[in-house]
Amino acid sequence: MSNVRKLSDYRPPLEVVERKVAQLEDGFLRLANELLDATMCSGLPETELCVVMAVWRKTYGFSKKMDWISNEQLEGMIGKHLTHCSTAKTSLVRKKVLIQEGRKVGVNTNIAEWETKNNGFCKTLAKPAKKTLAEVANRPSQKLLTTKDNIQKTKDNTPLTPQGEEMDEIKIQECWNEIAIKKNYVKSLGLADSIKRHLRRNFTAYLRHCKKIKKEHPKSITEFSCTYLSRGFAGWATGHHSGENDRKWRADIEFAVRKSTFEKIFYSGD
Repeated sequence: MSNVRKLSDYRPPLEVVERKVAQLEDGFLRLANELLDATMCSGLPETELCVVMAVWRKTYGFSKKMDWISNEQLEGMIGKHLTHCSTAKTSLVRKKVLIQEGRKVGVNTNIAEWETKNNGFCKTLAKPAKKTLAEVANRPSQKLLTTKDNIQKTKDNTPLTPQGEEMDEIKIQECWNEIAIKKNYVKSLGLADSIKRHLRRNFTAYLRHCKKIKKEHPKSITEFSCTYLSRGFAGWATGHHSGENDRKWRADIEFAVRKSTFEKIFYSGD
């Protein structure tokens, strides 16, 4: 005689189908809003952002300012290979987002020291660019034709590099070399003509942007260039630019100021 089985025998246990809901009772951490705001607008790459949050979890989650967090622990917490975790942590220490004392690591609460996009230099042009593109798209197609008949002889009043403005090459070179020592970049032996052309073009582009959004612009190309190199490029660059790559390649000043690099930084995230 076969055993009698009930429908309940085929149902999974209640604990199997029960959904886990996040609750404060299961634990929480206290985090200053200013730290969260600075991290949100820092422009950090994904892995570095995950490492920052993991450090929050291991320190503030246990009411600590610093703690020893191994790369293996980070790997288990953020689901990325430990070598990537190690590179990201090193980069964050170099950017002064994290501080390290021996084997312990913690968050640098002095946000003004962070060498990231939250320093106020790297602002997006997304909204102005969208507006400009929309205006171009809405123009009658006839006006967009580049024929001899409809080429308008108009004067561009866009502000250019002030006439008579001299570039302090030595100061810019010293500024870059100071960064290069800290970040392991290639030091500059002098500013080639191509580098000076890049710097002038970048400054002109920034002046145009300042005029468009009615923002006060830097007083000189030297001031702008040093700010861009020390805050813009150094805050955007990663360990890859410091030799942490298969080719051991390191960034030099020409790479930092070339058009493609400048636009990646200048037009990057909100």
